[in-house]
Formats: sequence, structure tokens, C-alpha cells
Amino acid sequence: MENSFQNINEYLLLFPEEVQEKLEELRKAILSQTPGIEEYIGYQMPAFKYKGKPLVYFSGYKKHIGFYPGAEGIKNFENDFKALKYKFSKGAVQFPIQEELPTTLIKKIVSFRIKEINKKS
Repeated sequence: MENSFQNINEYLLLFPEEVQEKLEELRKAILSQTPGIEEYIGYQMPAFKYKGKPLVYFSGYKKHIGFYPGAEGIKNFENDFKALKYKFSKGAVQFPIQEELPTTLIKKIVSFRIKEINKKS
């Protein structure tokens, strides 16, 4: 699949302003976790890597924001998703557009993924 976007800023411009703000909030929460996180476009969506390894992805939709921290990232926080009544699957969780983003939980997930990558390095 060929990339249509050169960077995350171009991707964000596809959405209405209120959705752009939520996506930017998510982006900042991810980047705040440690120096060395790199942005790129992967699978036609905003993506982040750490130490050259995929960290997390996200995407915007009409009614939710998809967040993709990988299977272990989902498995480790399954109880949180259930408690907050988020839809989730093996590798993704959906944050409803009309609700506030769970930035504290997002930061914990990203931190967990960073630790996973550090263990494997």
C-alpha cells in the first residue's frame, strides 16, 4: 500500500477541527513518555517507533479513535478497557470521539510498550 500522507500533520488535516484536537492530544500523550520516540506513517496511519521498533499506531474514524498498541499492550490493560466500557480486540481499542481521551491510561500503555521494547533490546 502506497502512503498518501508525508507526515502526521497531513493526516490530521483530513478531520474536522474538534477531531484534530483529540488526535493531537493523543499524539502529545504518546510523545511525552520518553525522548527518542519517532513519528512516521505506517499502514496509512500515524505511527510511532522507539529504538527502531514499532511502538503504537492510531487512526481517526467518524465515531472513534482507534489506538493500536499491539496484542500485549491490549492484553495487559484489558481490565481497564472493560471498566471504561471501551470496545477492544486483540490489538486495538476504540476511544469514542464524543468522550474525553483517557490520556493517563494512554501514557501507561505507551510506557508499558517502551518497557517491552527495552527488555527485548
